[in-house]
Amino acid sequence: MTPAEKILWQELRGNKLGVHFRRQQVIAGFIVDFYCHKAALVIEVDGGIHNKQKKEDAEREQVLIELGLRIVRFGNEEVVRDASRSAVLGKIRKLVIVV
Repeated sequence: MTPAEKILWQELRGNKLGVHFRRQQVIAGFIVDFYCHKAALVIEVDGGIHNKQKKEDAEREQVLIELGLRIVRFGNEEVVRDASRSAVLGKIRKLVIVV
């Protein structure tokens, strides 16, 4: 896991948001950063490499959407910075609460 993924995992693990997340989950042959089955939610933490693989990311997202999953993406910087991390966690809470 990247440093940003490790930080976010500390916030997601142990049902801290009221739902169970798995990390590095394989879905349809893809490895997603974090996955919540109950909320049908995939969370991806993107670093600079994702700027160079937009087409591949779009194709991957399409497959996941066709499986009925919702995908939310956050940049490394959003997760690493304390002020931004609060907003990231707030958005995730809203997405899992509608379950």
